[in-house]
Amino acid sequence: MRWKKFIIETTKDKEDLISGALIEVGITNIEIEDKSQITKEEKEAMHIDILPELEDDGKARIFFYEDMDTSPLEESVMLEQVRQAIKELGEFVDLGDVVIKEEITDEKDWINKWKEYFKPFEIDGILIKPSWENVDNINDYQIAVELDPGTAFGTGLHETTRLCIRQLKKYVKEDSVVLDVGCGSGILTIIAKKLGANYCFGIDIDKEAVEASKENALKNGIKDIEWLDGDMITGKTTQQMVGHDKYNIVVANILAEVIIPLQEMIYKHMVDGGIFIMSGIINTKEETVCKAIKDNPHFELVEVTKDGEWVSVTARKVG
Repeated sequence: MRWKKFIIETTKDKEDLISGALIEVGITNIEIEDKSQITKEEKEAMHIDILPELEDDGKARIFFYEDMDTSPLEESVMLEQVRQAIKELGEFVDLGDVVIKEEITDEKDWINKWKEYFKPFEIDGILIKPSWENVDNINDYQIAVELDPGTAFGTGLHETTRLCIRQLKKYVKEDSVVLDVGCGSGILTIIAKKLGANYCFGIDIDKEAVEASKENALKNGIKDIEWLDGDMITGKTTQQMVGHDKYNIVVANILAEVIIPLQEMIYKHMVDGGIFIMSGIINTKEETVCKAIKDNPHFELVEVTKDGEWVSVTARKVG
């Protein structure tokens, strides 16, 4: 399937007005690209720190598409409608210079393009592969994990996930009872189970992440992982369902600002001597997280590992 891709170059303060004009003429497949700084709420919802963004230049680009199979005319009727709508809007509001560009694109370019960049890769003898890729020497790896992460929940390529995988490989035993807080795609929970953990429980505040985790577990032939969507820190019912004095390994690849309150209560769900693996921590937050662990009488700091600008902190629960 071939599409016409239209790009409107404008400014951030006009993007809502122009998007509204597009909706008025019946266009709903709209994408907006700008350099807006991420909000605190958005950052917390993604449960991971981010590197500093590029300076906001005030510019914006709005994308919309037209199916060339159903609109084969050389001159796009949709484009003419958009031009007219913007012209009429410009009679009431100063839109400045609005530039409209046109490209031809295939469906895969804007729906499945990300799949081109997710290839099989290895982390210390652990193979992680998408379901659409074949690996001939798969038996050469200690374990293999098949993963379809979609575009939102993580593939294992990020440094913070790699750090957690290495720590799980170090600490998971056959009798391990593992809790994954902020399970995302389920990659860490699944790896813990494949490494031989006796019992695994994955939890995430995002229901869609939990559904993705369930699907990925089934792709790997695993049916006995428990999954739950809920808030581990404030949800009393969630805490009861997860269980107390139960886990000898807890892994949390989330946001440093979430790890701080999490470490204040997660020990209640762990057995004495249990290992708490934390990541999602950018190096500027390392000292803050380490101090919180050192100040917590229920934990002792075991080690700090690093990958690029990212940090993992591992602690042990003391009785």
